[in-house]
Amino acid sequence: MMVEDEYIRLIFGLKLKQIRTDKNLSLFGLSKLSGLSKSYLNEIEKGKKYPKTDKILLLSESLEVPYDHFVSLKLDKNLAPIGDILQSKILKEIPLELFGIKENNLIDIIANAPAKVNAFISTIIKIAQNYNLTRESFFLASLRSYQEAHNNYFEDIEIDVEKFAKSYHLDLSKRISSAHLEEILIEEFGYKIDDQELSKYDNLSVLRNIYIPKNKTLLIDKNISEAQKTFIYAKELAYNYLEIKDRLYTFPWVKFESFDQVLNNFIASYFAGALIISRNSLTEKLTNFFELEEWKPLKLHQIIKHYNCSQETFYQRLTTILPKYFNIKNLFFLRFTHKEDSLEYKLSKELHITQQQAPHANRNHEHYCRRWISIKTIQDLEKSSKERATFGIQISSYENQKNEYLVLSSATPDPFREDINRSVSLGMLLSPHLKKKLTFLKENTFEKNIVGVTCETCSVKNCAERIAAPARLEKRNQHREIAKTVDTIINSYS
Repeated sequence: MMVEDEYIRLIFGLKLKQIRTDKNLSLFGLSKLSGLSKSYLNEIEKGKKYPKTDKILLLSESLEVPYDHFVSLKLDKNLAPIGDILQSKILKEIPLELFGIKENNLIDIIANAPAKVNAFISTIIKIAQNYNLTRESFFLASLRSYQEAHNNYFEDIEIDVEKFAKSYHLDLSKRISSAHLEEILIEEFGYKIDDQELSKYDNLSVLRNIYIPKNKTLLIDKNISEAQKTFIYAKELAYNYLEIKDRLYTFPWVKFESFDQVLNNFIASYFAGALIISRNSLTEKLTNFFELEEWKPLKLHQIIKHYNCSQETFYQRLTTILPKYFNIKNLFFLRFTHKEDSLEYKLSKELHITQQQAPHANRNHEHYCRRWISIKTIQDLEKSSKERATFGIQISSYENQKNEYLVLSSATPDPFREDINRSVSLGMLLSPHLKKKLTFLKENTFEKNIVGVTCETCSVKNCAERIAAPARLEKRNQHREIAKTVDTIINSYS
């Protein structure tokens, strides 16, 4: 971690440079405006000098920026990853000198980088936290950082969806069927669709489809649901309408050659979700739902049923609509999977908007808290006949923390893997803004549970759901006590 004085200088320099460039001022221009020398301003921006109070006041007046904004260590969102990387150990752990890069030069490069590079920086930070990432995990972390940097909302794709719908006379306010999309694929883009070929291969049961570009043939599993088929067709339409050539050919993917393929897969998936669940339609329905005086889960189920989509597609679509149209930005999406009779629940997909909420996929094979509604809905499903999804909602209150989340979850069997069940969950940070938006969110409306992250790090006493001792917590406490004793002994000899 950087020493505090160095960090403060760098943060101030980054802020000054961002404000100056936002106002289209050169160093020469700012020098003329403020009366400070160009060389002095350059040293400030590079983090070599920190101006005295009178100089900060001069810059504040010259640039029409509040003094408090200049001296605050809080960075704007597009620079926040830079602050994270400056405070992390990653710059010290990467042997930059092997590549002829000096730390200050790298910081200068970062400060001049566009938003996409900041997404890459966030990825580097995640790598610092998870050392054993595979190439696939690295690409997915990169993509997740890119999504989070944009609050998972992409206006250009939304507009393309609406243009597509207008071109092909699709009414986005109504339920989109696979038959609608299949006709466009065949008539407009020359597709051949075969739902028999895949069933000839026993080892391909995990695949939903294969696309063969040579003759535009789409092989699909004959057993997929109507919602899954609609999503697959919508993705194929996205690849064609957006003229995406560098793409993946299976769903789920078997192999990939580059990050561009992973990114393009996301773009096509986003297009598909936005086509099946249009932003205008969903925004209208959610507005009416949030204005209900009482919590009525049946109304939420009716909204979901209006769209020809899976539970996962709907919950993921909420992560794009809630931040943009309802200003509900502190939220997360989680997908857990569980093999029946196994003690392990795997966090197989996650997305965190604005804040880094727990839990994250852990690399230590620890046991996630069983008090999470994400896990309880899976347990409820496994106790049921599995003929329909199970649903749950709770307020999750973290032990020893102030944060509380309203979490919705649903669980279904995995349609392509035997004895595997999964849940998808959406968590929203409880805040005055959320309570104002959700009229039905009143005191005692929902059950509140004290939750941890993993059993190994949890200090909750007498937990009936605990399946592992708080080993890591105990070890950390033991080390802390040893350190105190060592300090006491050293001080006694001083």
